[in-house]
Amino acid sequence: MKKHTIIVDYPLNVAPDRIKLQNCAPDAELIYLEDGKELTESQLAAADAVIGVPPEPDVLEHMKQLKWLQLLSAGAEQYAKPGALPERTILTCATGAFGKSMSEYMICAVLSLMLDFPRYRDNQKNHAWEKGGRIRHIAGTTALVVGLGDIGSEFAARYKALGGYVVGIKRTPAARKPDYADELYTTEELDRHIPRADVVALSLPSTKETVRLFGAERIALMKRDALLINVGRGTAVDTDALSDALYSEKIGGAALDVTDPEPLPPDHPLWDAPNTIITPHVSGGWEAPENTERVLDIVYDNLRRFADGLPLRNIVDRKTGYRTH
Repeated sequence: MKKHTIIVDYPLNVAPDRIKLQNCAPDAELIYLEDGKELTESQLAAADAVIGVPPEPDVLEHMKQLKWLQLLSAGAEQYAKPGALPERTILTCATGAFGKSMSEYMICAVLSLMLDFPRYRDNQKNHAWEKGGRIRHIAGTTALVVGLGDIGSEFAARYKALGGYVVGIKRTPAARKPDYADELYTTEELDRHIPRADVVALSLPSTKETVRLFGAERIALMKRDALLINVGRGTAVDTDALSDALYSEKIGGAALDVTDPEPLPPDHPLWDAPNTIITPHVSGGWEAPENTERVLDIVYDNLRRFADGLPLRNIVDRKTGYRTH
């Protein structure tokens, strides 16, 4: 029986315990892609699986033996596109590893905006002892959580625990309403519920259905003091329309860990928009050791499954870009 050949590549110099990884598939040949090291054509052609950062797309499509690609990210849209991978390749992602850290970022962002922290940070830089205006707290407010995967559900649970009311929006109908949601609807009913929300929280992948989901028309449905939080993909929001709404005070503020384009150009007016927090895609970053550990737990489990011929976790439906259940 041919042993598996698996290419392993981890970014940012983060490497797993190689002994533990090998123990997950004792008979496999693990080829570690070091910085600056290029794989030979024969290695690429013989590879059964890739764990980590895949080779360039034009290389991947020629890896005819590739049975499995394990990503280290929750998002998989780049590799779910038609032609990005050989048809037989199973695509898996790291969904489930980032919800805890990203939901805490979202809660922090909501509270920072509600308590007017961006203004006070500017005042501190200017050595100005000046009070702002009205502040709010989460208790008694309503969050419209668009996307109830790992990230959205973790945020919804935390928001509800702090006394907020949660209205959830899912792509597909649910068999039952989860405990962390007070109300639950599908995307078709999104427009009806936007005007109710004090906070609109987005944690969506980039698909044809989510690109510009929040354009000028939907942003115009938001309350004048509502906050927009986006940690999924920047393409879910029309950046220029959001910038215009913030400057004209048609909404109350925004916190963006993702933008479109990304990185946000240095001269874009959104940088200086009032009551706005912009961070460089760090809410689910590898800087948090817990995220690394959770990703590696998924990798270890899936590698064992692959070696034993068992079904893999976190398989991505390449037609929809979403994880299958």
